[in-house]
Amino acid sequence: MDNWIFRYHEAIQKGEVTVGVWVRLCYEILTTGLLNGEWGFNEKKANKAIKFIENFCHHSEGRSDLLHLELWQKAIVSAIFGVTDKATGYRQFREIFIIVARKNGKTLFAAAIAAYMAYIDGEYGAKIYFLAPKLDQADLVYDAFYQIVQSDDELDMITKKRRSDIYIKAFNTSIKKIAFNSKKSDGVNPQLVVNDEMEAWPGDQGLKQYEVMTSALGARKQPLIISIATAGYVNDGIYDELFKRATAFLKGSSREKRILPFIYMIDDIEKWDSIEELKKSNPNLGVSVSEEYYLEQIEIARNSVSKKVEFMTKFCNIKQNSAVAWLDYWDVMKCVHEDKPLRLEDFKGCYCVGGIDLSRTTDLTAASIVINRDGINHVFTRFYMPQKRYEVAVNEDNTPYNIYKERGFLFISGENQVDYRDVYNWFIELVKVYKIKPLKIGYDRYSANYLVEDLKTAGFHTDDVYQGTNLTPILHEFEGNLKDRLFDFGDNSMLATHFLNVAVDISLNDSRMKPVKIEKRMRIDGAMSVFDALTMVSKYHNEIGKKLLNEKKQNKQERQQP
Repeated sequence: MDNWIFRYHEAIQKGEVTVGVWVRLCYEILTTGLLNGEWGFNEKKANKAIKFIENFCHHSEGRSDLLHLELWQKAIVSAIFGVTDKATGYRQFREIFIIVARKNGKTLFAAAIAAYMAYIDGEYGAKIYFLAPKLDQADLVYDAFYQIVQSDDELDMITKKRRSDIYIKAFNTSIKKIAFNSKKSDGVNPQLVVNDEMEAWPGDQGLKQYEVMTSALGARKQPLIISIATAGYVNDGIYDELFKRATAFLKGSSREKRILPFIYMIDDIEKWDSIEELKKSNPNLGVSVSEEYYLEQIEIARNSVSKKVEFMTKFCNIKQNSAVAWLDYWDVMKCVHEDKPLRLEDFKGCYCVGGIDLSRTTDLTAASIVINRDGINHVFTRFYMPQKRYEVAVNEDNTPYNIYKERGFLFISGENQVDYRDVYNWFIELVKVYKIKPLKIGYDRYSANYLVEDLKTAGFHTDDVYQGTNLTPILHEFEGNLKDRLFDFGDNSMLATHFLNVAVDISLNDSRMKPVKIEKRMRIDGAMSVFDALTMVSKYHNEIGKKLLNEKKQNKQERQQP
C-alpha cells in the first residue's frame, strides 16, 4: 500500500521532517491501524481529495496561484478521506482537531477541505457550517471558501452567493457561517462543521455549542467536524476539553475511535528560541513563512516578557494564560490529577495550615488547607457562592460553575451573600471528623470580623495577611515548588484555573511582586487563599515547621500522649 500517511511517517522516522511527540504518536497510531487491518484505506478517495485541492483551490491573500499541499497537509487529507471503517466503508474519523502555529495556512487549508466536501464528496443536500462565537469571527474561513470559488470559473459558474449563505444548486448544498446560539442550532443537519480559532471560544458556552453540533452529526452517514486552533489564553473552554480528549487518544488511554488529532507544538519549552524546535509547531516553516521572520520575532521576544509569552503561545503552540501571566500553564496543570482526587480521610491525624479569602462583595469565597506529607503539598480548596449569584453565573458567565458544583469544588452558601458559617463549619469538620488540625489560619484583611472571632473562640490560631508586595518571597517559593511538582491539587480544576488567572505586578524599583488578576472579570480567590496559608508556614516556621512535616513517628507519639 502506497499512501501519503506512510510517506510522512517514513519521513518522520528517517528524520527528514521534524515533528513533536504528539504528531509522532498520531502517525504511529495511523500506520499501525492500517498495517494490522484495524481500518481500511481507500487510496482513490484520498488522492481524489488531494487532486481537487491542488487543481481547484487558489490562494486568497497576497497571491492567487493554485494551492500546493505540503507533505504534512497531504498526510492529513489522506487520513481524513482515505482511512475507512472496514465494516461500512465510510470515513473512520468524524472529529478532526488540528493545532498548528500561526502563519501555517490553517484557515486556507480548512477552506480547501470544505470546498472538496461541498463539490466532490457526493453528499446531496449537504449542509456546511463555519462556526465561531460571533459572525465576524466565522468570516475568516467563510470568506476564504468563497474566494476559492471565485478564483475558479468552473466552481463559480455553478455557485450562487445569497444573502445568508452560499448555494450550489446542482447538489442542493448550502454553506453558511453561524454564530453561537445553542437553541437555533438544535435543528441543523450538518455534513461538515468547521470550528475556527477554537482557542478563543469562551468557557461553558463554547462547550455547549460544540456538543450541540456534534450531536447533530448523527443524521449523516459520514459527517465531519473539523476544529482548527492555535494555542490561546482561555481556560476551561472547549480547547482544553478537546486537548484532553486528543492527548488521551494519542496516549492510548481512551476508547474513542472517531477522533483524530494533529497537534503541532514544541516539546521542550526551554528551547522555545531554537529554529529546529520551532519546526515541530510550524510544519510550513520555510514555505508560508521564512526562517528570517522567526529569527526576528525571537529577538523581540527575548527583550520583552509579554512578547515572549505571545511568541510561545502563537508560534510554539504552548498554551499560556495571557501576555502578562505569571505561571506557566503546564506547570500548573501537572499538579492536577483528574484520576486521583484528594480525599480528606486519607490524611487523618495530619497537621496543616489554612487560608481564607473572603468575598469583598457577595460573590465568591475560597477556603484552603495545605497538608505537607512526604514532601508534597496537598491542597484542599472549597469555593462558596450564594444561590442568586450562582444562578446568574451559570446563565450569563463563561465560567462553568455548574460543572464545578457537580464535581464538588463549589458549594452553594446563603441566598444573596455567602454565609460564612459554612466556612467556619468546614474547619470544625476538619478537626472533629478527620482529626486534621490547622495550626495557623491566614486570612485577608478584608475578612468578616465575626468569622475570625468565631474561629478564635473555637480554638483556632488566626492571623491576617496583607496581600501586597509582602507576598514576594511566598510567590517565588511557590513558583519554584510548582515547577518541581511539589504541589498536588487532586482533580480540582477550578483551583488550577484560579492560579492560571494570576498575573504579577512587578515594582520597577525593587522587583517586588504582588498578585493581581490577568483580567478584571477573572477570579483568583482560590490562589489567594493558598497564598494566605503558605504565609503562615513562612511566618511561623520556627513554631510549627516541624509539626507540618507530618512525620509518622512524631504523629504517633503525640497521639499516645494523654
